[in-house]
Amino acid sequence: QILIVFAVVAGLAIPSHGLDNGLVRTPPMGWLAWERFRCNTDCKNDPDNCISDRLFRVMADIVASEGYADAGYEFINIDDCWLDKERSYTGHLQPDPIRFPNGIKDLANYIHSKGLKFGIYEDYGNYTCAGYPGVLGSLELDALTFASWEVDYVKLDGCYSHPRDMDIGYPEFGYHLNRTGRPIVYSCSWPVYQIYAGIQPNYSSIINSCNLWRNYDDIQDSWTSLESIIDYYGNNQEALVHHSGPGHWNDPDMLIIGNFGLSYEQSKTQMAIWAILAAPLLMSVDLRSIRPEYKAILQNRKIIAVDQDPLGIQGRRIYKHKGIEIWARPISPLYQNYFSYAIAFLNRRTDGTPSDVAVTLQEMGLISPDGYRIEDLYEDVDYGILLPQTKIKVKVNPSGVVILRANVQPSSFTQTTAFDPFRQIYPTIDRNTFKKK
Repeated sequence: QILIVFAVVAGLAIPSHGLDNGLVRTPPMGWLAWERFRCNTDCKNDPDNCISDRLFRVMADIVASEGYADAGYEFINIDDCWLDKERSYTGHLQPDPIRFPNGIKDLANYIHSKGLKFGIYEDYGNYTCAGYPGVLGSLELDALTFASWEVDYVKLDGCYSHPRDMDIGYPEFGYHLNRTGRPIVYSCSWPVYQIYAGIQPNYSSIINSCNLWRNYDDIQDSWTSLESIIDYYGNNQEALVHHSGPGHWNDPDMLIIGNFGLSYEQSKTQMAIWAILAAPLLMSVDLRSIRPEYKAILQNRKIIAVDQDPLGIQGRRIYKHKGIEIWARPISPLYQNYFSYAIAFLNRRTDGTPSDVAVTLQEMGLISPDGYRIEDLYEDVDYGILLPQTKIKVKVNPSGVVILRANVQPSSFTQTTAFDPFRQIYPTIDRNTFKKK
């Protein structure tokens, strides 16, 4: 007999207390160059797509003017390959003079003029992953340089460094960033390099030093890569969920929606699961040529609202059997100790036909006696108020998703209860009570 553990109120761990620099109280949103544009430095033969001042200004223009900023995307982030191969004679970092002829400060000013924020990349090592100068040996100087350029976000990678040194080095660089007095979001690659080296990351230290961090592989432009990340966060959720919360987030990597490797259904899946995971939403796509249906996924405000829910509780996978998964995330509003929820039904099957999934609300942990207003966030369908014993049935396309929002309803009378939603235990139910076809 198979037992399913249903995460009523997602477990529910109270989000951990971590770095409190007042930043990214909800997961950061923006545009990041790496997955789509990589380390293309050939501006002579490919001027429209190389890592250059021109590329980031164009993307900033589009984010500001085509609805992305209105939807919540605010960061324009450079990744690797922006640097000159050598520091200046004074020891300062400097951009490639051909590709960034006006300097980084001028680019930051332009992005700020659009009402957006500017992010930059470096590496806690002798070199960046692409072989440009790293911050090792110049941590304070480089933090001051970024502040002088009015940088709003720094991603610090971990190539060409010793994973055991990261327990000292990453907090030290964060200390220098904070000492500048400029509010700078700090994105760390600290845990993933230690995991690769067989070292158990000290998340207590990580969440007190970083605003977000990578735990797993870089995403690639493929469904296989996306599936592996979804599996990692599901299989390791007991070790990860408790560390995420307002101001400090697990980062499953960039959104690849609108590129070459995902179908339309798979793109909807990434957006929905990232929202359940309370993940940073960092698009890496050519916004000049994105098709309208993919743009609509990225700008789906109802799903973005789930991702940006102020409670900051990371969701969990609560069911997995024969290619069907259910993921749940507690969200606001709360009413008399009952959460609202976002629920994602994921079909991992490849048999070519949609799958019907039927389950009652109470089997998924939605037990408020006054019920929940249920809405499909992609189809924009309102199913009205359903009670816990009500069975809902969804049809989920192969490699696709259905994501519902279940808003808890206020009671018609006042009642009190000792039930604490943040400390609810996991019940177990027999799989046979869960119906699917």
